[in-house]
Amino acid sequence: MNRHQRETRRNDMKGKDMWQFWVYSGLGIICFFIPLKLGDNETILVDHAHLGFRALMGEAMPYLALAMILVGALLPLKRKDFQKSVTDAILVIFKILGAIIGVMYVFKLGPAILFKESYGPFLFDKLMMPLSVLIPIGAVALSLLVGYGLLEFIGVLMQPIMRPIFKTPGKSAIDAVASFVGSYSLGLLITNRVYKDGMYNKKEAVIIATGFSTVSATFMVIVARTLDLMSHWNLYFWLCLIITFTVTAISAHLPPISRESEAYYDGQQGEQEEAVEGSRFVAAWQEAKKQSHQSLPLVKNIWVNMKDGLEMTIAILPSILSIGFIGLLLADYTPVIDWLSYIFYPVVYLFPISDQALLAKASAISIIEMFLPSLIAAQAALEVRFVVAITSVSAIIFFSALVPCILATEIKIPVWKLAAIWFIRVVLTLLITIPISLLIF
Repeated sequence: MNRHQRETRRNDMKGKDMWQFWVYSGLGIICFFIPLKLGDNETILVDHAHLGFRALMGEAMPYLALAMILVGALLPLKRKDFQKSVTDAILVIFKILGAIIGVMYVFKLGPAILFKESYGPFLFDKLMMPLSVLIPIGAVALSLLVGYGLLEFIGVLMQPIMRPIFKTPGKSAIDAVASFVGSYSLGLLITNRVYKDGMYNKKEAVIIATGFSTVSATFMVIVARTLDLMSHWNLYFWLCLIITFTVTAISAHLPPISRESEAYYDGQQGEQEEAVEGSRFVAAWQEAKKQSHQSLPLVKNIWVNMKDGLEMTIAILPSILSIGFIGLLLADYTPVIDWLSYIFYPVVYLFPISDQALLAKASAISIIEMFLPSLIAAQAALEVRFVVAITSVSAIIFFSALVPCILATEIKIPVWKLAAIWFIRVVLTLLITIPISLLIF
């Protein structure tokens, strides 16, 4: 692009109104971060919408959730996902098992254990039904946050922080924010694409994939609701964000990540980061303007995001139901999780927090599925629930969804390395979060 074209484009952008940035981004912030009291409930707008929809559906709600579970189990069979890899084949089995458990629970069939309060009723009523509604509704609200320049604005402003603290380029801030306000799958898609384009080296891609690809704000609402923390939503959300990225910053400087190769994908030379000239705020504003002016119309943006939200919902519901059920069986009827929890005893027993063995167990089970810690700690003391809520998000690595997503990318992180990173992240999160929780509560 020559100088005349750049000037023309800049003047064109100046002449356009930025109302979309202010209005849509502002509405997105309100949807996710401003608690409002409607009736007896004081919570964020996304949660109000989810509760309103479920009330509207009434007794049909379990059947809607079951329909989504069945679609999520049958679709991989139609696509023959089981032929792609061993991991995909195992996930297909878990999804089919999830559909069977869902049918048995809704139609009151099967063994008595399925109907025990902490099994079927908890998994289906407290997890499947909220997830089936909250993720698509959250995706609609996310279209306001991620489509009109707010991400790009934050990304440019964060550039001076990313390299010295996280050892990643400034543009990786967009991955981080995209994961937190979107989803880990969205963050991983961005990371994989940018890595293949030669803009991240292998070490940077590993840091971003294992440190920034955390669950979204929508999923955090589910965790907060399960652990009865919605009255502390803003405290939980912002502390979770700060602690998660603090842990990422520390773990980036520790093995095994610090020993990762700095080679670029497929022998590429790599791309040097552009320095911002002049005011960083002005540069951030220019990027926001550029995105806002090339954004999709609101209705189309909402449709694209809602479609993505529905696809994600049907993909995760059956596997979460089956892995959650098996995880609870392992926790209640076998010593496996108890044995694994011993690795966290030296950390947990450093602090005078209640339910120490339960906290260690919740931390250990997070490697199976990020919702399981919430399930086993739902009746614990407030300070324990708060630690569990943050740890389940900050751990990032879990085998029911994120690990298969990472293995499907070109970044190629071995499973043993993912397990080592998970352990380091959980230990660091506990060391930071337990003292904070004891001070607050």
